[in-house]
Amino acid sequence: MKIKTKLRLGFGFLFVVILFFGGISLYYMNEISIRSKVILKDNYETLNFTSKMRSILDEHPLPLSDQARELFNRQLALEGKNITEAGEGKAVVALKLAYAKLTDPSATPAAIQEAIAKIRWQLKLIDDLNMNAIVRKNDVAQAAIERAAMYVIFAASICFLILFSFIVNFPGFVANPLREFSDAIKEISRKNYKQKLEFKGSDEFSELAASFNVMTAELNKWESSNLAKIQSEKLRIEAIIEQMQDAIIGLNEQQEFLFFNKVAGQLMNLDQQNIIGQNAMELRKKNDLLNRILQETGTDKPIKIYADHKESYFQLERREIIVPNYDDNADNATVQTGKAAGQVYILKNITQFKELDEAKTNFIATVSHELKTPISSIKMSLKLMDDERVGIMNPEQKELVQHIREDCGRLLKITSELLDLAQVETGNLQLNFVKSDPRKIAIYAMDAVRFQAEQKSIELELISKNKLPQINVDIEKTAWVLVNFLSNALRYSAVKSKVIVQVIENNDTIEFSVRDFGKGIEEQYQKRLFEKYFQVPTDGNNKSGSGLGLAISKDFIEAESGKIWVESAIGEGSKFCFSLPVATNA
Repeated sequence: MKIKTKLRLGFGFLFVVILFFGGISLYYMNEISIRSKVILKDNYETLNFTSKMRSILDEHPLPLSDQARELFNRQLALEGKNITEAGEGKAVVALKLAYAKLTDPSATPAAIQEAIAKIRWQLKLIDDLNMNAIVRKNDVAQAAIERAAMYVIFAASICFLILFSFIVNFPGFVANPLREFSDAIKEISRKNYKQKLEFKGSDEFSELAASFNVMTAELNKWESSNLAKIQSEKLRIEAIIEQMQDAIIGLNEQQEFLFFNKVAGQLMNLDQQNIIGQNAMELRKKNDLLNRILQETGTDKPIKIYADHKESYFQLERREIIVPNYDDNADNATVQTGKAAGQVYILKNITQFKELDEAKTNFIATVSHELKTPISSIKMSLKLMDDERVGIMNPEQKELVQHIREDCGRLLKITSELLDLAQVETGNLQLNFVKSDPRKIAIYAMDAVRFQAEQKSIELELISKNKLPQINVDIEKTAWVLVNFLSNALRYSAVKSKVIVQVIENNDTIEFSVRDFGKGIEEQYQKRLFEKYFQVPTDGNNKSGSGLGLAISKDFIEAESGKIWVESAIGEGSKFCFSLPVATNA
């Protein structure tokens, strides 16, 4: 029998037991519910009718008014239709006779009082009959509940015994073969490849045992030839490392050289044949380049080395060597973990890419510089064209001139950004550090974009204390970053909205932030905002920049030993921030 069939039968049996117990419980719960309803149905309404008739007699003066008579007659008629107990019908008849005397126009006051007494007596009699019936029926219901509870407890006990027996015995159908498999696998981990399993039957465990026996036979064959294969693979890996164009150095956990290819030997002027097995910590004292490589921690800055008869650039990568670690215990199963077995240092020659990048940067700087002069000349000519002494333009010509002016401004901004970027990339960025009041820098930046804000009726708000610690920064560069933040905020803000500039002291730094209430930036784009040439995908209406502003802002702030970041959420706007260290008194 297949395991799947065994499981289906087992769980099917559990399902039948649960249905059986549920059916018994529902049956007796329904019986209890019916008996409870009988008490309410048969007697509660009668007590309600008599209570209302008694209330009419108590609340209305004698003789009864027509309205009171109508209410009493209605309750009396309803009671006459709800006679359920022995003697209740006779009491209702006597009640009707007494009520007839009460409503007789010729009745004397003494007769009326006598009728009232008889009515109250009959109402009490009806109440007593129904209350006694409720007590009697309640006793019957309680007996039924106790009997039902006994049956349910008996059924629950039977089901518990059946399920307990099932829980104890049924898992053995699956657990016992699995235990045998577990023991066999432990033997395999101890390299006992002669282990065999024998299962009778035609289920999946028997098929798995046959496959396991085939595997152990193959492992036994593999073990005999494993050593030769390992040696062959070692020679192959050494050949691959030797043929690689990058310099590769491998150290073990004792900081001894495991491998050292030809390119590394040429760069460090070391004999690779004699260096294998030597301690790197001792050799680094005699070799400056090796010392520098071992000291470098995760940095993206290239290493400059004189190689190939010129200054060359190499990118250093350091990686841990992780090998499986087998911990054998007599009582527990063998556990395979990873442990560090040394380090690999790779020096990638990036000289060609560095030269291309420098050529690109110089080209951009040259082109940008050359473009600024004609663009400025075009702007001057456009300004002269606005002078009516040169000639009066019609509205279409004015509109075209305005478009040209806007495009010239955009081109001039892009060329300025490209020049700033070229200064950063070539390492020629010059900063004029002076101590300054951070609040004044914020006000200066806000004044620079105030006209742009007024064009869209956007309110600029500054939140800052009057007295803040000074910061040692390049005022122009810092204000440029704030202006860039404000320009972006104004561009992506709705008309008649607000942009908040905040300057606060946070520990030993001054934090600047520009918050807008636009549609926000998706999280997937926030990490790339400060990359060169990256622009957040939009509907095309606001995509007018070069994608360099934030990248240059990041370079400026980091050059001033600051940090820059963004906080944004869809529908809540964006907050661009940077922090700069407080100036020391020294």
